[in-house]
Amino acid sequence: VQLVESGGGLVQAGGSLRLSCVASGRTFSIYAMGWYRQAPGKQRELVAAVSNGGGDLDYASSVKGRFTISRDNAKNTIVLQMNNLKPEDTAVYYCNAYSASYHRQYWGQGTQVTVSS
Repeated sequence: VQLVESGGGLVQAGGSLRLSCVASGRTFSIYAMGWYRQAPGKQRELVAAVSNGGGDLDYASSVKGRFTISRDNAKNTIVLQMNNLKPEDTAVYYCNAYSASYHRQYWGQGTQVTVSS
């Protein structure tokens, strides 16, 4: 599985960005999908995740109410809608695919999100 992110950029605090991740292959629907981020000098952290069927969602407490994750299995795509962005959201955002059943995990190359104050 190859994951390709897009949609990062520079935005002012209070603004919005929409990140997309497109996956290659025919087995997209077996993977739980997530967005992680890593700021300079910090560990990579989970931002949001969605189960393989799309019914279960999980968010970091710092982004609840501001970010929304969704997936479209027909298009092999997940989207992270980020609203009311804050400077502390500045990081490289990574798309992740994970299957516990098949013991597989994949990462995208990352996309930079910068929020200016």
